[in-house]
Amino acid sequence: MVQLYNLHPFGSQRVVPCKQEPAHFCCGQDVLFVASTAASCRVDVFTVREQGRCEALGSFATLGPVLRMAHSSADYLVTIEEKSKATFLRAYTNWRCMSAGSSRVCVRMVGHKMEESYSEALKEQMSVVEMPLSDPPLCISCCPVKGDLLVGCKNKLVIFCLKYRVINQNLTVLDFERSLILHIDNLIPAEVAFCARHIAITTELDVLILKLELVQQSADRTEQCAQEVSASEKAMDGGVKDESPSTHPLQLELDEFIICQKPMELLGEESKLCGIPVALESTELPTEDTKHFQVQYLLFRRFAPDQSPFGFCEETKLHSVQLLPVYQTGIPATVYEETENKRRLLSLFCFFSLPHVGYLYSLGKLVELISTYQYSEKSEQAVLTPQFLHVITSQNLQCFTVRCSAAAARSEDPYIDTTVKACPPVTLDVCTLRMQLFIGPRAICHFKNHIILLTKADTEDITERRKPTRRMLSRKADHIKSRTNSESEPGWNLYIINTVSTIQLYREMVEYSRTYENVKTESCIHLLSEAHLLVRAAIMDPHFLESDEKEDLLRAFRESCAFLGDCYSRFDTKDYHLALPYYRMSGLSMTEVLKRLVSEGDEIQTYERGFIFYLTHSLTEDSNEELSKESGNKVLQILYLADPVQLPDILCSPSMRNICPLTAVKYLQKVEKMMPSVVLTLTKAFFALKMGDLAMYEHEMHSYKETTLACGFVGQPRLLQQRKEGIVTPTEFAVHLKEMQPGLLVAATVALHENSKIELEEADTFFKLLCNSSENTIPQLLVDFWEALLVVSSQKKILQELLLRVTSQYVWRISKKQLPETKPLKTTEDLINSCGHFGLIVPWIASIMSVGCSSDKDYHEDISRLQSLLCSQSLDVASALPVLEPLREAGSVGLSVRALCSARLGRHEEALEQLLRRSPGAAVLYAQHELKGDTQALWWNKLLPELCKRTRLTGNDCPVLISSLKETLSIVAMELELRDFLSLLPEDGTAAFFLPHLLHCSQRKLLT
Repeated sequence: MVQLYNLHPFGSQRVVPCKQEPAHFCCGQDVLFVASTAASCRVDVFTVREQGRCEALGSFATLGPVLRMAHSSADYLVTIEEKSKATFLRAYTNWRCMSAGSSRVCVRMVGHKMEESYSEALKEQMSVVEMPLSDPPLCISCCPVKGDLLVGCKNKLVIFCLKYRVINQNLTVLDFERSLILHIDNLIPAEVAFCARHIAITTELDVLILKLELVQQSADRTEQCAQEVSASEKAMDGGVKDESPSTHPLQLELDEFIICQKPMELLGEESKLCGIPVALESTELPTEDTKHFQVQYLLFRRFAPDQSPFGFCEETKLHSVQLLPVYQTGIPATVYEETENKRRLLSLFCFFSLPHVGYLYSLGKLVELISTYQYSEKSEQAVLTPQFLHVITSQNLQCFTVRCSAAAARSEDPYIDTTVKACPPVTLDVCTLRMQLFIGPRAICHFKNHIILLTKADTEDITERRKPTRRMLSRKADHIKSRTNSESEPGWNLYIINTVSTIQLYREMVEYSRTYENVKTESCIHLLSEAHLLVRAAIMDPHFLESDEKEDLLRAFRESCAFLGDCYSRFDTKDYHLALPYYRMSGLSMTEVLKRLVSEGDEIQTYERGFIFYLTHSLTEDSNEELSKESGNKVLQILYLADPVQLPDILCSPSMRNICPLTAVKYLQKVEKMMPSVVLTLTKAFFALKMGDLAMYEHEMHSYKETTLACGFVGQPRLLQQRKEGIVTPTEFAVHLKEMQPGLLVAATVALHENSKIELEEADTFFKLLCNSSENTIPQLLVDFWEALLVVSSQKKILQELLLRVTSQYVWRISKKQLPETKPLKTTEDLINSCGHFGLIVPWIASIMSVGCSSDKDYHEDISRLQSLLCSQSLDVASALPVLEPLREAGSVGLSVRALCSARLGRHEEALEQLLRRSPGAAVLYAQHELKGDTQALWWNKLLPELCKRTRLTGNDCPVLISSLKETLSIVAMELELRDFLSLLPEDGTAAFFLPHLLHCSQRKLLT
């Protein structure tokens, strides 16, 4: 549906001082090219100044009448000309030298190698590049991104790549290279469009859009053979190839009939089924840098002649195919003059039109129809811009809005359509801003803020025009001499119509929207959305950063967001949630929004869902803005009536710091009568602390068990911690709990972590700030949190990190002989009983520690926790070795730690060596506990020989070694055969010492 508004997008109007009737014209940058009718064979060039003032720059002759012409962003003019019933393709470069008075012209063939001496003259003369073709050229298009040229011929398209030929240090000339031919059978293009390797082709009733994709091929391939990317041979009617009417066997007999094919629309991959094969032929010289392409089908659409109910079959023809690029915001356009790769293409759109309907497609990751334009009468031509669609009919110049900026914005910014940012939808109904009356519009083109319009009136129109019945736009032209009688009424005019500035039209739209503010909600939102998209499109223009209106446009953009936020806050609409992102984009503070929407005084207002949605979301997020006491009380009153369940969340917001605690408690008590909860109780306790009412605080805290209270903090984490500039800081509640109920505080923080309300690093910062610890100091309360987290956490990804953290802290305290500043919440025994990551301490550890230093007893808790961790299977000992390094020489503690690490890593010989050297009694206990299964052989291969050796050296001076040897002999005698056992005994050993064990071994054999 197209809505109609009577706005004024068109401003002043001037007449181009043409001496002869224009046949074709085009424009670009700051110039206008006008090709006269058949008799003159000339092209006049005009420079367009501010406000559309037009001055003649020069003219040059053509080979013959111009049939088609186009201007490239690379500043060359390409034409299709006719001479002696033959058509020629020519490109005019360096044409600006005419303004300096030079009339010299150089004509050369495309790709012709120029001698340097001859080329020096090119600096001051226009060059005409002849581009011969095997078939007559029918239509042309220049790529606005790279400047390449596409030529449409019967059954094929030819691409000429733009080249910059460096003649010498001071001279670079434009040239072309025919690089690629697309062979398309049974296709006669009426119009083509070319942009960023996308090609749009129209015939009378068909539209085909293709994309040339780069493919990787072997670099040593010297010849590029024809690559054919054919569509599926299956037609849409069940596998039979589509037969063109021209190839039908009965065609000659049925000339009096019109054969109409079924309308169809194929998007994306489906468009391969259109039955139009495309073959690629590379014509450029192969080099290492040669690019190879394949064809991707994007869209095929076929219309029936009777598609429009307004006209006859022969009048239904497609026209005005265009590809419109939109570039990424913030990249200046001027840098393109240096290199074609500077501008980054963001989105691409394709427009084409039937006499009464226009279609706008987006060619992104998905190909989709985004707008359909219904014209009030038959259209002659249309031109698409990022802001508008201008259409000429037999009597009007019509201006429609477009949705290009809405689609491109979503491609550029992933945050659009979230609670952070918004943009009017692509599906928003388009509207007609203006229908300006003209007599006989014939052709139109557009550049910058100018519309070039050719009108040609019939004889009866001229007669009617002499009657002063209607005042048209001013048609005065500067410095134009009055024509003679024969010239005064030629029946044609070429106008330059200036579109008004974006800011001026935006303000008119905003003013117009106010007429619907209290009458028609949807129209008000629609007009403000159009105003927003108008400004957004101007900001996305490549020249935006250089624009004099830059600051005004940014201000208008924020203002439009504020207006839309007001609409979605005040009106009852299904899209009420958009109030939040629009207000955010406006840059308005919460206080400023409240002033816009909330009246002063105590009268009760009715507030719509959009405003309530904005308030609740703004207050439940972490913000540095603090509302005044009065504003906070007003917000509390509004939300108590609108959504009382949200009250605890709202009251805990950083923005509500200035709220009166007594007022907050009164509202909470009202809510508690309706819907009591643990979160509400904790919130009341929080405000009781703020008031200093400890009796009320105690009463509220004893209403639930401690475990329930800990879970209650998950429902409202901001009771314990708030974020300020991204840093988690403790509240007064947390400070109080630290002193009075540290166990509850730790349990609550663990619950917050397990429910993803606080990250591990944030918890570290929280406890350090709470305990006033420095960055490198670990408070005991944080260690208690880590230990409690080990008890309950099921997150494997943080398990090893936690184990390393507590290990590091235990090692630091033991090595530095530092006691914790507060008593740990759990003992080692508690941790062993409640946590699988703390294992039972093995018996041989007690033997080592029995001969330890007396000072170790002061750090018994940390030592036993560390040993318990090493006795479990959870800690990755290999990664913990660097952390344990400070205890390497720490007496009995160090020995126990090293032995435990060796045991966990399977280095039993190393562990036995350490124990035999420092604690022989523990060695046997170690062997009894650790040497089992595959490692049992270490009893007789390692332990027994070592004990014999050490006992021989010490004699009877070391009873511990002797008792350990006896214990080892008794165990080995039970495991080995007599012969094997005997072979292990030392030859110089005392027989009386070893005989009892030999007898025991032999008796065991007899018994078995």
